[in-house]
Amino acid sequence: MPRAADGLLRRGCRTTIGLALGAVLAFAEAAYVLLTLPALAVPSARRRVFAGARLLAEVERARLARYLRNENSADYGGRRALEYLAVRCVVGGLGAGVFVLILWGAVSGLVMASQFFSGAPIGGGDPIGDDHDWYDLPAVFLLGLLLIFIAVQGLIGVATLDRRVAHRFLGPSEQDLLRRRVSQLATSRAEVIEAVNDERRRIERDLHDGVQQRLVALGMVLGRALRSKDPEHRGELVRQAHDESQQALQDLREVTWRVYPIALDSGGLEVALESLAERSSVPVTLDYALPERPGAAVETVAYFVASEAVTNAIKHAGASRIGISVTGDETMVTVRITDDGAGGAQASGGGLSGLARRVAAVDGVFTVDSPAGGPTTIEAELPCA
Repeated sequence: MPRAADGLLRRGCRTTIGLALGAVLAFAEAAYVLLTLPALAVPSARRRVFAGARLLAEVERARLARYLRNENSADYGGRRALEYLAVRCVVGGLGAGVFVLILWGAVSGLVMASQFFSGAPIGGGDPIGDDHDWYDLPAVFLLGLLLIFIAVQGLIGVATLDRRVAHRFLGPSEQDLLRRRVSQLATSRAEVIEAVNDERRRIERDLHDGVQQRLVALGMVLGRALRSKDPEHRGELVRQAHDESQQALQDLREVTWRVYPIALDSGGLEVALESLAERSSVPVTLDYALPERPGAAVETVAYFVASEAVTNAIKHAGASRIGISVTGDETMVTVRITDDGAGGAQASGGGLSGLARRVAAVDGVFTVDSPAGGPTTIEAELPCA
């Protein structure tokens, strides 16, 4: 038997077994719903009724997952479980009716075949009548095929109803999803504010410990040059002051790039990442393959993910090679940064936790794979809509 036909047969048998079990369970579910409805009026018994309904619903959920390949959430309460059972027993009853018709048709077909081929009809008489034409037997055969087709379609319909009813009642309701979404937005808003405050403190620290210290040193060197009487020594001090001013400008440029790279506005994400690669002290390869420019929010988050990952790889991992890959389509942008450093990075530590909050603010997914000894892969999946 071809593999495709064998797989189809297996799926059909598995689904049929699942529907047969559902038909049997429907009677128990109907009995439970009818017997426990009066108990709902008693507050003390209501919890036990809901607990029992949830147990039966879990049995149904396991049956659907195993035989009908239909996974459903376990995030539902006892009341929704009881509502599900009330509807589900009707669907199971339909399935039981289809199986009864199939069994009746099968038995009738066997009886007719036995009467026709044995020559000694059961109960007497010809199964297709004493007065019949040559085309009666083919007509009965074709009618049997039609009934088989209708029975199969009935089973398919019951299976579809079974899946839809489970999807409708099992799992959170629309109101629950809305409340969760509001809670997620409030949490992500608080995390973004925290990430921005962390970044602001980092910028203040960089200005105080970096640029400010260099400007103080520059002022001291210039002061020494003004007081010096030796022209040669004065010239040396001026050269030192010039070097300090250049380094201060470089530090200030680094800080401004951390605030917001102007290249994002002028050239987009690709140009900003190219500038990031050029300024890196470690070789950085860039693979940029986006069909069109994403939105400003996605570009900003993507850039800061890449920038922070490159900075961490250089400062903490001792990497000698870094790769940045940006791929995606109209709906999703994926930023992946890899390095050959020492590894051991944690998503909950240092600047990476701030990046995780930035990514979560745009409903993205942030992952870090950094085993001890490396390599490290940092990935952010950013939805575009």
